Amino acid sequence: MPVRWIPGGGYLGNSYLVGNVLVDAAVLPGAIAPYKEEIESIVLTHCHYDHIAHAKEIAHMCGASLCIHRLDSPGLNDDVRNLSFNFGARTPGIIGERLLDEGDMIGDLRILHTPGHTPGSVCLYYEEDLALFSGDTVFTDGGFGRFDFPGGSRDDLAHSLERLSALAVEKLYPGHGSPVERGGGRHIAAALQLIKISYE
Repeated sequence: MPVRWIPGGGYLGNSYLVGNVLVDAAVLPGAIAPYKEEIESIVLTHCHYDHIAHAKEIAHMCGASLCIHRLDSPGLNDDVRNLSFNFGARTPGIIGERLLDEGDMIGDLRILHTPGHTPGSVCLYYEEDLALFSGDTVFTDGGFGRFDFPGGSRDDLAHSLERLSALAVEKLYPGHGSPVERGGGRHIAAALQLIKISYE
């Protein structure tokens, strides 16, 4: 399935268009406007402001439903949990219309609950293409999201990385930075090694 990468500018997270699903919604609505007729669902990988900043406008523009893991749903309207104040902003005032759980399917994308960066962080796995949309759980430089924000957990993140390292992943689409089309599993393995070495 073709994936369209819509890079986040500055501190804003990336968005990805996968079929009729938009992964994350912090980019400016103008970047999404050319694809608004295609988008039916918006999946937020977690509740942090740099991934939800323009979710309200984008959902309205596209007539799309907002989906988020049930553990991060309360954070959508909590300035402390979604870090809005850290970005000099206020929460965008949205609610999750569909609350996600482990194993749910959004189109062809399977929801993987990968806590650690936040309690309700998720990744989305497209098995046919060995593609993983990883939010801030793991990045393509072998790094991983911070776990010192409210609700974060080093142990949970290490467990999530260990779980992801067991998946067959070639294409890795992170919440920040550039995606890779080959060898995604190596980046996950590097992140797992880093968290074990640095924080044990």
